[in-house]
Amino acid sequence: MIQFLLNQTLKTLDDVDPNTTVLNWLRGSEHRCGSKEGCASGDCGACTVVLGQIDGEKMRYDTANGCITLISQLDGKQLLTVEDLAQGDKLHPVQQAMADCHASQCGFCTPGFVMSGFALHKARSHSQRHEIEKHLAGNLCRCTGYRPIIEAMQKSAGSMQDQFSRDEPQTVARLKSLQQAQMGELRQSNRCLIPKSVAQLAELYQQNPQARLLAGGTDLALTITQQYQTLPLIISLNQVEELKAITVSENQIRLGAMVTLQRCEQVLQPLVPAFARVLERFASPQIRNHATLAGNLANASPIGDGAPMLLALGASLELRCGEATRVLPLDAFFLSYRKTALQPGEFICAVVIEREAISPTFNAWKISKRMDDDISTVFGAFNLHVKDGIVESAKLAFGGMAAVPARAKSAELVFIGHPLNEQTVGLAREALANDFQPLTDFRGSGIYRLKVAQNLLTRLVLQHNEPSDALEVNTYVY
Repeated sequence: MIQFLLNQTLKTLDDVDPNTTVLNWLRGSEHRCGSKEGCASGDCGACTVVLGQIDGEKMRYDTANGCITLISQLDGKQLLTVEDLAQGDKLHPVQQAMADCHASQCGFCTPGFVMSGFALHKARSHSQRHEIEKHLAGNLCRCTGYRPIIEAMQKSAGSMQDQFSRDEPQTVARLKSLQQAQMGELRQSNRCLIPKSVAQLAELYQQNPQARLLAGGTDLALTITQQYQTLPLIISLNQVEELKAITVSENQIRLGAMVTLQRCEQVLQPLVPAFARVLERFASPQIRNHATLAGNLANASPIGDGAPMLLALGASLELRCGEATRVLPLDAFFLSYRKTALQPGEFICAVVIEREAISPTFNAWKISKRMDDDISTVFGAFNLHVKDGIVESAKLAFGGMAAVPARAKSAELVFIGHPLNEQTVGLAREALANDFQPLTDFRGSGIYRLKVAQNLLTRLVLQHNEPSDALEVNTYVY
């Protein structure tokens, strides 16, 4: 059984297929058809809904792609759709602004934009134009009516004292009452188990190693919506609070396996600014609100953005199987294409970064076809410790260059003990060709990928020696 609030209506579900997406449940069972399906892959934003959850003693509202959010992920939360915003004939301020600014053309994308605007203004009362643009990066308008949409978001800023603000104390109290001590479960022909603790999770997964673990689900759900597979047994990590813990000490940064990319970005901004900057381009806000860094690693994609940065930082993973735990360097985690060192029944508990390993000049760059909401063609992360102009240590990691994310160890050796200059980078570029023989696919040829990776090494040196001349392509200049 799972329980959640649909606006202010308590919903209790038991006999529901856990492969059901929130979008299909809304449209099929609740006949709420405001949320649309445009892609079924979390790219277009037409299906955007908002999930409310307790943050301290207040509510936090995050956008989500209903088309790739599974029904079990609603457990203990509040679900809001575009139908919930208006009160009778009175439109919500975001809806009214969209109408006043003539921001809807064919109208298919409008509900998604409205929900993204609602979540943005619940998070902050006033937003600069570039903040609005970043927040709307996960919503596409095929009619290309972005100018009036952005104007509508600007117009509605500061007007968020709505019914949800008035009902906040009641909503918090009701959601607290839904925090069940016992394990949740959805059971039909397929099953979903929802443990409440790491101990419960470890026991369940050891007993059922064939189960699929559901964290953010932003990739796993594509198995259902794009490959049309059915997952017979899912173990949802949604309610395991221990996995959401973040610890920043004098020596370490520890990120629990259920810490979302959005939370990672906030935590790492003052500690590893380049890491946080790249996370902004990792995916859309709807994805980053729910996807996890640990999930990105466990997925073992050769073009995942998190792995190269963590490899360059020398990160390690805390793993658990039953009662047994171990710490594994990320260097030893990726074995072959989408295959990891995880044993049956073993899962990631946390990602750990040693703070002394972080160079002040750590940097990373993502090369992709589009600036937002796109998969990397090549990803490079660079962690060099330089003293008196000489490189003392170097970790260079790349994605998109091999079957797994990997370090360029030949190129690293070229840098160590040498100055960061044109001659050194020239030798490192040559060594990189020994480290990787990248494949060719529709995103780029092997020759292109190698040339881009070599150029990133050159950029690394230029960025280090002439930082004032280096401008990111997505940097706003005022």
